[in-house]
Amino acid sequence: MKYLNFGIGDKIPEFSLKDSEGHQINSRDFIGKWLVLYFYPRDNTPGCTKEAVDFSNYLEDFKKYNCQIVGVSADTVEKHSNFKEKHNLKVILLSDPEHSVLEKFGVWQLKKNYGKENWGVVRSTILIDPNGTIKKVWENVKVKDHVLDVLESLKNLSNKRE
Repeated sequence: MKYLNFGIGDKIPEFSLKDSEGHQINSRDFIGKWLVLYFYPRDNTPGCTKEAVDFSNYLEDFKKYNCQIVGVSADTVEKHSNFKEKHNLKVILLSDPEHSVLEKFGVWQLKKNYGKENWGVVRSTILIDPNGTIKKVWENVKVKDHVLDVLESLKNLSNKRE
């Protein structure tokens, strides 16, 4: 099943959301840098916490390749702020409580869990080049070793550009 509305070679759509400090962040802010844009279900849940901590722990490795890491969920600015503080997160977290960006990217889906259907975020990651073009997509992500896989792809793709 295809989740994302975009694929490799597509330009990402423009978006603008507030970060954990209430600052407006725009997709254009990342032009000229590699960008890992990851979508996750909810702050302070085990998988989402591990993913955010892993990305934070490897942030310096990503920065060596001029890469920024941005997480997006439907949580509020306040929840993101508490989540970052509680776990000493270093990545940018964007708040999309109206699901506008989540829907634009196709990650806001009807999901089944223990026989019940609920709307939520399908954990997904997109690697975007400095021109805003999607270079790699991970759908329905499993958290274990995901960050290392993303970092390896960034290394390989950024080396091809030089």
